[in-house]
Amino acid sequence: MQWYPWLNQPYRKILLRYQKSSGHHALLLHSPIGNGEKSLCYGLSRWLLCQHPEGIKSCGFCHSCCLMTVGNHPDFYHITLEKDTQKIGIDQIRVLIDNLYFRSHQGGVKVILMLDAEQFTEQATNALLKILEEPPGDTYFLLGCHVPSRLLPTLKSRCLYWSLPGPNEDLGVRWLQKETGFKNVLSACVALRLSSNAPLAAEALLQPKRWKERLLFCSELNIAYTNGDFLSLLPLLEENKDNKFIYWLLTFIIDAVKWQRGDQVTLINIDRLELIATIATRSSTYLLHAQWRHWQQCLYQLQTISGLNNKLLLTHYLLNLEKSVVDAKIF
Repeated sequence: MQWYPWLNQPYRKILLRYQKSSGHHALLLHSPIGNGEKSLCYGLSRWLLCQHPEGIKSCGFCHSCCLMTVGNHPDFYHITLEKDTQKIGIDQIRVLIDNLYFRSHQGGVKVILMLDAEQFTEQATNALLKILEEPPGDTYFLLGCHVPSRLLPTLKSRCLYWSLPGPNEDLGVRWLQKETGFKNVLSACVALRLSSNAPLAAEALLQPKRWKERLLFCSELNIAYTNGDFLSLLPLLEENKDNKFIYWLLTFIIDAVKWQRGDQVTLINIDRLELIATIATRSSTYLLHAQWRHWQQCLYQLQTISGLNNKLLLTHYLLNLEKSVVDAKIF
């Protein structure tokens, strides 16, 4: 498992609690996607399971460390998404609970890793609550999530919440340059800002095919504002299955509000200042806030409601955007 320099500080802080025997049995780690959270949880798991830890490091030589290295430790339970549903279902939790009440195979602790906690079904969450409230001895749960608001409050209340923000921008850019050989600092900064400063997500965004998609979107958005024809964006938004184009549109709306307030330091799309200025001059701050709320609602509907007519929904929101921009121009 690859390690990343920005994980060193949170790793030490979390382990200090366990070294003092004050670590919580259920840790809920909130991190942006692509921030190395899997590596952090794996490192914590290795230390907890290690039979002869050396300070904040696992020894790497004991039987438990060897089993972790080959991915076959019987006391390490990694609960992943079901392939068909992309959820964590109640049957998985029931099997887990049955196993946890047996003595550990290696005579130490048991560690359960669940990195996609927001993908629990409601039944799975309810099945997990009791064991989180009264866990078996020497049992630790490491839960990861990207959107804590999607978790049931009863689940969050039984865990120690820990935020794992991305590294500062300078460190992120240096890592991207060192690890990927990427030389364009401006593009690296934009990719980091579009990825909540998560370097691994920024690295994925900077891949030629993905970055070309962003540049195409910027070009098409500029044409839409120039011609006042926002339905021209429909084919682009409709074919984009992960809704990244809508997210990028939201970042431009946010940037336009910042531009109107004279804040150019915290802009996200700093490589497209002319486009930001164009958007900022076509709508009032009030209308920009309304547009942001509308597209947030659109994004939520696309992500949570099955069976939608996506084309019809996107057409509705694009026409609303076009009307607000055209009306503002006439006024």
